[in-house]
Amino acid sequence: MSTKVIMDVDTGSDDAVAIMCALLSPDIDLVACCSVWGNLPVENTTENTLRVLQALGSDLPVYKGCGDAMVKNLCKNRVPQYDPGVFYDENGKQLKGHYDYLDLPAAKRGPEAMDAPSFYVDYLNHATEPVTLVPVGPLTNLGFALTMDPGIVKNIKEIVIMGGGENLANISNCAEANIWHDPEAAHIVINCGAKVTLVPLDSTHAASTTPEDCEALDRVGTFASRYAATLSRERIAAQHAFTGGRVNSTAVHDALALCAVIDPSVLQDVRHVHCEIGFYDFNDGATIIDHRCIPDEPNCYFAYSADREKLAAMMREILGRGAKDIAGRD
Repeated sequence: MSTKVIMDVDTGSDDAVAIMCALLSPDIDLVACCSVWGNLPVENTTENTLRVLQALGSDLPVYKGCGDAMVKNLCKNRVPQYDPGVFYDENGKQLKGHYDYLDLPAAKRGPEAMDAPSFYVDYLNHATEPVTLVPVGPLTNLGFALTMDPGIVKNIKEIVIMGGGENLANISNCAEANIWHDPEAAHIVINCGAKVTLVPLDSTHAASTTPEDCEALDRVGTFASRYAATLSRERIAAQHAFTGGRVNSTAVHDALALCAVIDPSVLQDVRHVHCEIGFYDFNDGATIIDHRCIPDEPNCYFAYSADREKLAAMMREILGRGAKDIAGRD
């Protein structure tokens, strides 16, 4: 039986791969996508989400969400994000993890009239069965929805969040981007009372995609597999440049979170822990695990690792279900 899922995305390259996996997997019944700011402004993430859906021939509804954090950016003393600098390839093209617009035809339709937080409240209040939420961007939409009506938690089966990190960080000394962008929203979501699973940098980097994985996706031969390979190669090039050539792979973070809904065993070393979200100084946006001998009550599951080979195989199998020429790019 397929799992009903609502995705919350800041599309984005790895978001695009996750959306394609959700659309093509027989184990996922994707209800809607909600867009949010994060990797890019919400206008861009909304358009990119619509482009991916259109490329796969889907008219799934998209609900445009929040364009800024709940409260963070009202404060003047929050820690600034890490700036790795600007890098270019041999042709002079600036390397980015997320380009402003995906290289797909412009969307022929727009988002729904209702905003994303209102959609959550309306849909979850009327749901006839529990729904799994997969937010892979900042948690602003869900933070607002749960503040507007905490009772919606009764129809949430699980929240699988791509975010956080204990032994790895990316946007500051100790924080991952999705949580750092809106720590207050993350605090609300993690403590909402639903089952929460965090898929942090510890697990996404353990399951990194390599150039050889990209070649294997190309050989699968569908539009979705080849486009996932293209996006992953762009991410590998950026990561290679950002790290001064030390890394030649990429974490396709959001695809791992989505695939964990399909097969939870793709995550490894999953621990039931108490996690606090930092709001101040260098802890801003950090996921702080309680390691005391008598910790506070657990409020989430935290995946410390993942099965790289299983994720690669899942992506090949799922993305191989797509048509070869839906997007008109072949």
